[in-house]
Amino acid sequence: MNGRKQKTVQDTCLRKDRAALESYAEGQTFLWMTEKGDTNLATGGAKLFEFILSPANLNSAYKQVKRNKGSGGIDGMDTEALRLYLQTHREALLTSLQEGNYKPQPVRRAEIPKDNGSKRQLGIPTVVDRVIQQAITQQLSPIYERQFSPTSYGFRPRRSAHQAVMQCQNNANEGYRYVVDMDLEKFFDNVNQSKLIEVLSRTISDGRVVSLIHKYLRAGVMADGQYEDTPTGVPQGGNISPLLSNVMLNELDKELEKRGHRFVRYADDCMIFCRSKRAAARVLLSITKYIEGKLYLKVNQNKTVVAHIKDVKFLGYGFYFTKDGCKIRIHRKSVEKMKARIRELTCRSNGWGNERRKEALRQYITGWLNYFRLADMKILLERTDEWFRRRLRSLIWKQWKRIRTKLRNLIKLGIPRPKAWEFANTRKGYWRVADSPILSRSITNERLKQAGFIFFSDYYKQVRRVN
Repeated sequence: MNGRKQKTVQDTCLRKDRAALESYAEGQTFLWMTEKGDTNLATGGAKLFEFILSPANLNSAYKQVKRNKGSGGIDGMDTEALRLYLQTHREALLTSLQEGNYKPQPVRRAEIPKDNGSKRQLGIPTVVDRVIQQAITQQLSPIYERQFSPTSYGFRPRRSAHQAVMQCQNNANEGYRYVVDMDLEKFFDNVNQSKLIEVLSRTISDGRVVSLIHKYLRAGVMADGQYEDTPTGVPQGGNISPLLSNVMLNELDKELEKRGHRFVRYADDCMIFCRSKRAAARVLLSITKYIEGKLYLKVNQNKTVVAHIKDVKFLGYGFYFTKDGCKIRIHRKSVEKMKARIRELTCRSNGWGNERRKEALRQYITGWLNYFRLADMKILLERTDEWFRRRLRSLIWKQWKRIRTKLRNLIKLGIPRPKAWEFANTRKGYWRVADSPILSRSITNERLKQAGFIFFSDYYKQVRRVN
């Protein structure tokens, strides 16, 4: 920074009583923005590092990390403590970055379960490192967005999984019905860092930026108190990791475009479309050689398949055909996963109260339907609601426990006393009782709605109208 800007920093630090806009009060941690709020658009040129460390960019990065929240890294600092830390240490932090002395801390390893029962390893950086990574990402994203393929949809602004699924549908309707469903084996763990740095250096001529990114790649992992080196891979969990994955896989996109193939990619999930099964088999063979020989990635031969599009799963969706062409449905595995989650949320032994359970069910059902709203599933959801209501009635019947409680509640809900007494004394199991006419007449669908439960079919009608 030049002398004039340094003076501004010192003045800012000294003027404790300077009036600030309310919007700055929580977010301004590095420097005050200019009165006009002007910022220059970064390029991949020699001054890119200055754009990354600009006041507006760093404060924007801080605010984004604060909004995202998330757990802390190996130092235990969370986003609530981040503002005070940055205000106290910003000069030393900026100096170390400018002089090239900054050393990122190792990421904290965390594991989350995958659908197939295995574990996905995440690397959670410290909140300070997340701010710096976010600042880098904000400047690099506009540069690389101009290079990325129009049929790449993952981790990109104004692009979504829904667009990727609809592009698959369009390809199928135009006669490309056979696909290479490509699976890259442990992609984030197996990225060749030297290759990635080479690809980055083609666009980014500021060596300080490339060097800082390389430091993040080699920062290492702390697992069970033990340090592990990271000579390969891009740790999932960092703010810059999605962008770096797209930069690497953009090489695959460009190769596919050069060969004239239709494809849809969402992160490391890639579908290559062909007109025949034989053509798809040839594409699989040739593109595997490129991926393993040029990008140094590994194709999972057990999960990569050549198939008709109706037989594959993509982002939880499936496809089927009618006389009107290719239609979108929910893949059966996604339905099974949804039912397993509903069973968990309606389990009586989880210790939840009714209000907490209702809220958890509402959040899950609305989120699930918003994601899968593209699918044709009216009949599926009607059947699912029948099953779901039976689970709720079974749960309520269990909660009533005592005979006198069952008798009192059944009478209150309109069941004649003799029938209520007979049913309160039944020895039938909860699940069987839940399907009985007595509970259907007492714990009606409308009463369940009035109690605050939301059902799939009702919310589906709302999201389909919006869509």
